[in-house]
Amino acid sequence: MTRVLESQLPILVVLLVLGTVAKVSTVRSGGEPGALARLGPAVLVPGHMQGPALLFCAAGELVLAAGLLLSTHTIFRWGTLAFFTMSTYVLLELRRRRPDAGCGCFGEVSSAPVGLRSIGRTALLAGMAALSLWAPVTGWEAATRPSWLMAAGVIALLALSPEIEEMIDRVRYRAPCEQRRGPAESVTLARLRESGSWRAHRDELTSAEPYDSWRELCWRFFAFRNHEQDDVVFAVYLSGRRPAVRRAVVSVEDSGSLPEYTPVSASR
Repeated sequence: MTRVLESQLPILVVLLVLGTVAKVSTVRSGGEPGALARLGPAVLVPGHMQGPALLFCAAGELVLAAGLLLSTHTIFRWGTLAFFTMSTYVLLELRRRRPDAGCGCFGEVSSAPVGLRSIGRTALLAGMAALSLWAPVTGWEAATRPSWLMAAGVIALLALSPEIEEMIDRVRYRAPCEQRRGPAESVTLARLRESGSWRAHRDELTSAEPYDSWRELCWRFFAFRNHEQDDVVFAVYLSGRRPAVRRAVVSVEDSGSLPEYTPVSASR
């Protein structure tokens, strides 16, 4: 039973340290204007507080990682459980209130819109933290005794990490997604039609073919009309094998028609 309780401690330490380093690097690099406003905790605070919010989060992660690594004190174990539980709640709120924002879990590399994988990963980490509450050893001692449970935890986290795909894309293309040549419009439309959002709302539309489409930064938009002649716009993220899909309805009474969009510099 001891091996079961201690098996996930090293994973938690490594993830917390990686999160700390990535957030600090993101704040120091600055990135493009407004980049921090699309990342995790920075989304929820005013502009001038976005950098400090990420640094505060990074400092908390570092303290928890050090406590798990070197101590068996319950304050670090419960603090880690509270951190990942709260993170799961924040990601659910981000997905609901700011569907364009990334989780920021690992800085700007986590800029893709929050999806079920990111939420599932944070929930899994909360479960790992709960499992480790009563481990009788420090994270350092647990790391010297690897087990199949530890390997299973690593595999599960890798499967739930969209950042892996983003890093592979960056190695291949060496440019942020808004500057890359995106998939062909037909490919993106096919991905839309494979999504749950499309299947849930397809019957509301008058036609399966969009009457307009355009690209802005990392998204391609497809405009349809429903039976009430409202505009129904689907947005498909251009990165990842299973891209995020968002939907919005613009009432005909509110707008009459969609506005004209100025093409961006990114290739279509």
